[in-house]
Amino acid sequence: MLEVQGVGYAVNVPLSTFYELEKSGLGSEVKLQIHTHAREDVLALYGFWSEREKQLFEKLIAVNGIGPRLAQVILSGMAPDDLLAALANGDTARLTTIPGVGKKTAERMVLELRERVQDLAADLPIRPTPVADDLVLALVNLGYKLAHAERAVADTRSEMPGAAFHELLRATLKRLSRA
Repeated sequence: MLEVQGVGYAVNVPLSTFYELEKSGLGSEVKLQIHTHAREDVLALYGFWSEREKQLFEKLIAVNGIGPRLAQVILSGMAPDDLLAALANGDTARLTTIPGVGKKTAERMVLELRERVQDLAADLPIRPTPVADDLVLALVNLGYKLAHAERAVADTRSEMPGAAFHELLRATLKRLSRA
């Protein structure tokens, strides 16, 4: 619930925006980027902490089969920069780790958005090699959380540059088992 000059508005926000609002504290003044979604039977407000997040949301709802609720779930399931990188790189495996996004939806997202997100993804750092992505995917399939797997793979790769996949996997699993 967002209060604007004494009027309360129900605003749907992705988890990333919710966490930023939580940091700001109850009753503090905040500025949200708002998307108004109007249909014949519903008028819904969607709020975003950053303009980039709002633009990404608007691009997502333009994809056939993705409505505002699924777009909100997608933005809650992956950080905007990671989502942009996955779309720009055509990383459907990474996109399918988001709850509610299957293989066909991920492929459709990449097909329809790869070109359209280039302007939003232009300032992102270069993504890790496909070996690192495969390692993360393997660890997620083994039950590790995505964030833990990514961090462990990055640390292991920095310690063992140029190592083969199986060596990196073994070292990363050892690192995760110690944590």
